[in-house]
Amino acid sequence: MKRHLISAADLTRDDAVLILDTAEEMARVADRPIKKLPTLRGRTVVNLFFEDSTRTRISFEAAAKRLSADVINFSAKGSSVSKGESLKDTALTLEAMGADAVVIRHGASGAPYRLATSGWIDGAVVNAGDGTHEHPTQALLDAFTMRRRLVGADTGLGKDLDGRRITIVGDILHSRVARSNVHLLNTLGAHVTLVAPPTLVPVGVEQWPCDVSYSLDDVLHRSDAVMMLRVQRERMNAAYFPTEREYSRRYGLDAERMARMPEHAVVMHPGPMVRGMEITAEVADSDRCTVVEQVANGVSIRMAVLYLLLGGYESAHPSPAATLDRSATRTPSAARTEENK
Repeated sequence: MKRHLISAADLTRDDAVLILDTAEEMARVADRPIKKLPTLRGRTVVNLFFEDSTRTRISFEAAAKRLSADVINFSAKGSSVSKGESLKDTALTLEAMGADAVVIRHGASGAPYRLATSGWIDGAVVNAGDGTHEHPTQALLDAFTMRRRLVGADTGLGKDLDGRRITIVGDILHSRVARSNVHLLNTLGAHVTLVAPPTLVPVGVEQWPCDVSYSLDDVLHRSDAVMMLRVQRERMNAAYFPTEREYSRRYGLDAERMARMPEHAVVMHPGPMVRGMEITAEVADSDRCTVVEQVANGVSIRMAVLYLLLGGYESAHPSPAATLDRSATRTPSAARTEENK
């Protein structure tokens, strides 16, 4: 593992599989009466969010707390940022407070990279979404969900997604999730196809390691997973398609289209969903839809990322498996005493 997690493209296959395997061990914590490990006790994780978020911020907060780290939540609204404070001055403030890791979401593409390479802070930097650039932990939790569903939780350990066919549908132009998934899934051996109206396909997409189709119906029958994306109107300054009804008719996933998918195929969505637009309520609430699983898996993935970035892999620290084994042998009262120290 490198010092920071800025882009999914920075991960090798071994890096990605290591994170996925570590997340499998972290997922066991959710099944325990006391959902906590002492691994990062004494460390401080700052959630630095310049954009609104629900799932990602809460997921990182839950992940850090389950590893016993101290968490500071920073929101741009109501802070000195709203008075004009720069990213540099905010970073220097966090460094003075002793932040060991900074999880940053920013509206400007490249902000996490700037923070990681500027020398303003010494801690690890995790990109929680920057502009229309990338969202690497979302891609990791998506890959984790796919591996569990398509390969198996136990049988998938040490394995990638070689040969799997993944289709990503929707607003590719403004989607950082799509960019991160294309890079990561390609690294893991999957074949990715992007489906969108021509106006929502980025310039230069031919350089990406994926195929492009303008017809959803042409690729459904050979897809192992279909990921639907929200149309990000807040990032649009022009009309990219005639009407919502026309978009939904051509690129929305309904029960009829879902029936054409292979029986083992799953439906995914990074959230938030716009029901009736890119996905119908019937599909969103079906057993084949993994939206709720993705949220739960996001905590496990982010636990794994924080554990690995903050030195959990070093010999001086216990492995998550060893920690789990020891915790399992304690009585509930002893575990509770350990947690409250």
